[in-house]
Amino acid sequence: MFKGVKPILYAGREVWPLIEGGKGVAVSNHMSSGAWAAAGGIGTVSAVNADSYDPTGKIIPQVYKSRTRRERHDELVQYAIDGAVDQVRRAFEMANGKGAININVLWEMGGAQRVLHGVLERTRGMVAGVTCGAGMPYKLSEIAASYNVNYLPIISSARAFRALWKRAYSKASEWLAAVVYEDPWLAGGHNGLSNAEDPLKPEDPYPRVKALRETMREGGIADSVPIVMAGGVWYLRDWENWIDNPELGQIAFQFGTRPLLTRESPIPEGWKNRLMTLEDGDILLHRFSPTGFYSSAVRNTFLRGLEARSDRQIAFSGEAAGDHQFQLDVGVKGRNFWVTRNDLLRAREWDAQGFTVALKTPDNTLVFTTPDERDMIRKDQADCMGCLSQCGFSSWADTETNSTGRLADPRSFCIQKTLQDIAHGGPVDDNLMFAGHGAFNFKTDPFYSNGFVPTVKQLVDRILTGD
Repeated sequence: MFKGVKPILYAGREVWPLIEGGKGVAVSNHMSSGAWAAAGGIGTVSAVNADSYDPTGKIIPQVYKSRTRRERHDELVQYAIDGAVDQVRRAFEMANGKGAININVLWEMGGAQRVLHGVLERTRGMVAGVTCGAGMPYKLSEIAASYNVNYLPIISSARAFRALWKRAYSKASEWLAAVVYEDPWLAGGHNGLSNAEDPLKPEDPYPRVKALRETMREGGIADSVPIVMAGGVWYLRDWENWIDNPELGQIAFQFGTRPLLTRESPIPEGWKNRLMTLEDGDILLHRFSPTGFYSSAVRNTFLRGLEARSDRQIAFSGEAAGDHQFQLDVGVKGRNFWVTRNDLLRAREWDAQGFTVALKTPDNTLVFTTPDERDMIRKDQADCMGCLSQCGFSSWADTETNSTGRLADPRSFCIQKTLQDIAHGGPVDDNLMFAGHGAFNFKTDPFYSNGFVPTVKQLVDRILTGD
């Protein structure tokens, strides 16, 4: 018999210790988060390029009219603020005084601090807390505290939290509402794997979370401040030994993937249908994201294309040296690139298959593409609107020079373009489809048998049973 979870006190009210994971670019919107809060949990509106609406209730397409990247970046920030404000207001109304509404931002998104200030200024009294990860958000506590709002940093190790606590969070400790531990091997979206961790060797989260609690205790943080387990959470019964465990203190649970498949979830039907077909192993932990972070997504045609592009890659030298004694005679139109004999033969083979264009990467390699693929890459790079603070794909940086100082990387992709497209009805196989590594459970969990799609309330009630 599952012993169950008990309500916790959050933002001055009792809520279930169940948090909807924030999913950016129009996925965690007011419909899903408002319904989650109305069911007694903590709903999360994504403030990452959220949709805003015209007076008739139609989504306003995010079209960029300015000629320069800096001006387009300002347009993007305004879209983000207006959209998140719209979503928070609607979610708050839907919640009708129940549960709580958080917002989620990525620290490495372009204009993150401007967006946070803009949203919190216009939603006073509606937002209970800010969850934030993807980077080291030192200023999160300062910004949240200035609006009397809780903050919930998303981290993947005790070491990361210790650094944040010592540098900034200890100065605004009263607004620290929870610490989200996001499993870097199992969570969907961007993951916090460090260089010291092996992406192919997942670690048990229990000792990592225990170490996090010990670090929090060292800082004088009470055990009543929850650690939120995120990534890999499906059935609460699998986590029963975490509940009321004195080693771990108060534990809450975040669900990012399961809320994708509800009636209120705004993702298109094609995406929902695809989720029901996934097998164990269909989610890929990869490094193609222009953020430079690892991330987890469905290994569909889009990701397979990026894998194949990266495989069509050879190292080169600007002059004959070492093993690089053979001048490349395909893909480079007379420019001087010296390669190994084996790589010369591979390049000729790719050229014969139609991959006739070689593009330089920042790592002194060449990737071979088709002319059409080259044109798409170049256009997407030219259309950049600075959606990240640093983008490997376009070389944009949110700095005075607006440049990373590195060559734009053709092995990556425009993340803004593909996430906007899939969220608004674009083909699910030809776009980036984030999901956690437990998404295969949609196919095997009896709750979803015969294609059943629950309401958010039905899902929350089901989760509370342990299933």
